[in-house]
Amino acid sequence: MNTFDPRLLDLAQEFRESLRLGVYMFRRLDPEGELTAAQLSLLSMISDGGLRVGDIAKNLGIKVPSATEQIIKLERASLITRQPDPDDSRAVRVVISQAGTAAVESANQRRNAMVAELLQELSSEEIEHLASALPVIAKLNSSFQN
Repeated sequence: MNTFDPRLLDLAQEFRESLRLGVYMFRRLDPEGELTAAQLSLLSMISDGGLRVGDIAKNLGIKVPSATEQIIKLERASLITRQPDPDDSRAVRVVISQAGTAAVESANQRRNAMVAELLQELSSEEIEHLASALPVIAKLNSSFQN
């Protein structure tokens, strides 16, 4: 096992805890919306051309049968379609529909407005700190995905 500077381990713990609480906050953001946080996440995930069911499950951290259950619900609501995978004739890709794209855009607008309302409570300095941290968080996300 690697030996890390204790400050990095403390920072890692604080970062993970902050992300965990952030996930809880975002799941509760739009209780009246037509999409759950999980459904919105799935739709956003496939908005760049679609994914296979196994990749969706992996990205969501769930088993394939659970992902399939979510996909069926979204398919019944006409928010997604399944199409043959151009790279593998035995597989299918889950692709967002026009209605799905419109639903994501609507949910994102509502949720962005809710977060903007929260951000209004921050000082200018806090907003700058948050803005400067976002590229670092994006870099960590990117390194984790690769």
